[in-house]
Amino acid sequence: MNRRPAVAGSFYPATQKELARELGQLFESAVSPAGGNVAALIVPHAGYVFSGGVAASAFNQLDGSCNYSRVFVIGSAHRNSFHGASVYTASDFDMPYGTEVVDKSTGESLCRDYPSLISSDPLHHAGEHGIEVQLPFLNYVLELGYSIVPVLLGEVTPQECSKIASALAPWFCDGNLFVISTDFSHYPDYDDACRVDRQTKEAIVGGSPDRLVEVLDSNASQKVRDLYTSLCGWSAVLVLMNLANNPGGKHCYSYKALEYKNSGDNELYGERDRVVGYWAISVLREESSGLLFSDKEKEILRKIARESVLAAACGGKPSGLSQMASGTELTPNLQLECGVFVTLKKHGELRGCIGYTESNTPLYLLVAEVAELSACHDYRFERVKPGEADELEIEISVLSPMRKIKDIREIKLGRHGILIKKGERTGLFLPQVAIETGWTLEQYLGHCSRDKAGIGWEGWREASLSTFTVCLI
Repeated sequence: MNRRPAVAGSFYPATQKELARELGQLFESAVSPAGGNVAALIVPHAGYVFSGGVAASAFNQLDGSCNYSRVFVIGSAHRNSFHGASVYTASDFDMPYGTEVVDKSTGESLCRDYPSLISSDPLHHAGEHGIEVQLPFLNYVLELGYSIVPVLLGEVTPQECSKIASALAPWFCDGNLFVISTDFSHYPDYDDACRVDRQTKEAIVGGSPDRLVEVLDSNASQKVRDLYTSLCGWSAVLVLMNLANNPGGKHCYSYKALEYKNSGDNELYGERDRVVGYWAISVLREESSGLLFSDKEKEILRKIARESVLAAACGGKPSGLSQMASGTELTPNLQLECGVFVTLKKHGELRGCIGYTESNTPLYLLVAEVAELSACHDYRFERVKPGEADELEIEISVLSPMRKIKDIREIKLGRHGILIKKGERTGLFLPQVAIETGWTLEQYLGHCSRDKAGIGWEGWREASLSTFTVCLI
């Protein structure tokens, strides 16, 4: 027996004719498509009279001819309490316009492979509106040919959101679409909602999951009057951000904020002293222009870096490089002549970072040199001591060639590192800095200009700007 609609007639029209008419009106005023390969959408889930226009602006970014074979619709549970994620696999969804086919085999495989984290109890979905209200929009744009994977998130921690993202990662690829169902602030007044929702949106488009958690905690600590939550589907958004947070991978992702409104913008029914906020945000997928290294090549470079740090901490030099030079493990990638940075962290805090933007030294030798410099010659830190070397996290960033730009709109946060140069002064940020800090583009440029190049917050405006990408190892 198929799942019957829980909120037809309240959140959206209950008949096919009325629903089609309302959707048509909503899409007439929706934000125009911006183009690009849409990997995911962040969409509100309130009644259409309040959030339908914002939702239409999100779904309007989809190309109806796109061959999405599978759509993951992910939301946070509103009505039932349970732990982890719950995938609906019991039946299909009956809707006023027809049947939404559920990809039961995908859901069942997730439950089978991750039994301690993902379940399939249909009672978890009983009465839930967060997933259901997205389906008419989806059907309006894509019509037929896809199936859905409905995923509800119950009680989870940010760490469990990361694990759920790892479980979903094989499906976060071309041919699949992820729809994240969430409203933003609940129940502050109009002005407070606009301010809080802007802060939350900026954290999301910055691309850093950790930064989003910090901003949500900060919003809560501000004691905004009547603010119940600043993101009811925070766990679903966090899962998406963990999926997209992959600098140096085959694909890179950028966020685009499309439209904002809150329930107070409805002149007939909205009350401005108690509102709910809505953002439409798209996530675009692009091919990374960075290098791709095999798992074996990455293992070799990591080993070289760690041995170099350990040797430097003890006052020596790493062993084995001369033997490697005459061995068969030296692939063309390991002999590349390119820039590289080695970043050291201890318990998540920066402990050293030095590198070169370009070099004539083969990569495997350059990694050894730069790892030693990061351990012992970063002027911001004391040299690494022998007893702490084993505690360090080591990150290797292999740089693409620099590309000069004329317009800062060419910079994509989370994908591009920047090099600012004015005379003899230079400043550089790796792409992951924008992700870790959650900075806006202006902040990214300003901090690099002032803190790295030493030419003032606005100095970048009269400097030479270059971008690059990295392969993260």
